[in-house]
Amino acid sequence: MPAHSADEQHLQHALELARQGLGLASPNPHVGAVIADAHGKVIGTGTYTYAGVKHAEVLALEAAGKQARGATLYINLEPHSHYGRTSPCTDALIAAGIHRVVACMPDPNPKVSGAGFEKLRAAAIHVEVGRLEAEARRLNEAFARYIRHATPFVTLKAAMTLDGKIAPPPVEELNRTEGIPPGGWVTSEVARAHVQELRHQNDALLVGAGTILSDNPLLTDRSGRRRRRPLLRVILDSRLRLPLDSRLVKNAAAERKNDVLVFCSSADAQKKEQLEQMGIRIENVPAVVPDGRPDLPTILKRLGEMEITSVMIEGGATVNWAALADGVVDKVFLYYAPKILAGTGSIPFASGAGFHHMSQAAQVKRLHLHRFGEDFAVEGYLRDPYAE
Repeated sequence: MPAHSADEQHLQHALELARQGLGLASPNPHVGAVIADAHGKVIGTGTYTYAGVKHAEVLALEAAGKQARGATLYINLEPHSHYGRTSPCTDALIAAGIHRVVACMPDPNPKVSGAGFEKLRAAAIHVEVGRLEAEARRLNEAFARYIRHATPFVTLKAAMTLDGKIAPPPVEELNRTEGIPPGGWVTSEVARAHVQELRHQNDALLVGAGTILSDNPLLTDRSGRRRRRPLLRVILDSRLRLPLDSRLVKNAAAERKNDVLVFCSSADAQKKEQLEQMGIRIENVPAVVPDGRPDLPTILKRLGEMEITSVMIEGGATVNWAALADGVVDKVFLYYAPKILAGTGSIPFASGAGFHHMSQAAQVKRLHLHRFGEDFAVEGYLRDPYAE
């Protein structure tokens, strides 16, 4: 096997190990490490998890033991050279006698980027950077956004018909107690299962109060995968209309995980006290004039202060437009079902003033298409999380 093929194979292995940290590594990056001897045999591996503290490369070194001397480290992200919760991994690699380091990309933190590679090269370790970089950057895009701007990476997710409708005209509380949208599901079970995978990859889920009132959802991570901290369920509820008998509130009261956070701009004192007694966290934020809705940029800044690195918006038409209008969306993940609702009463993907000229429209770049049975999805970026 050519050397470059073996290198890419080991890097793919490192990326697979890094993905095992989804839901477990935040607010730090996802990192996987593989150590191979001179013959290409894997002698040590590691996956970083926040609770485990030790970094992936240190875990791999411990597994390799004395065999690490003269070996090659394959890693998806630059080894760190600074003191944090642990001592520098570069020091451990140098002490272990690692001969070569093959990495996908530099650390996205501009304060330390390149310093790890520089230290390794100064110790006469051969360093190669750049293979499978695009894949590695996608894996840590939330960390990049968070570490550079102290705000979460925002994904706007929606499911709609081919003509851009997220629901038929509003009806009475049909199926409300079951958490099924009143008009029925837009996409298939296969697509909805994938939504759970996206939820697992995010630290928080954000919806408007209208979604709670119409759909009565739980907003939980039902992927079945482990996560270090519960999915934070964030509700934009300017007038604190959240029903005490909603499935969300009753679940929060029963579980007591402190994982429901409501942002409001005005609230009845008695209702606020009742919700807080049921385990709901409530914070006041300034209202946006003149419509009175909570200020999304302020809310995202607050979530960043809470070490929330990624947020997925699953709101209705009003929240979708607010996110686009405020320019806070990094990525869209839009599911489409082969259906057409038509009609003026059906609910569009985004409802608001809209952009008045094509030159103002939100431009989606770097598109990826996905198939889920008869459904498909469009994934794309509105801004680069690695930009300054």
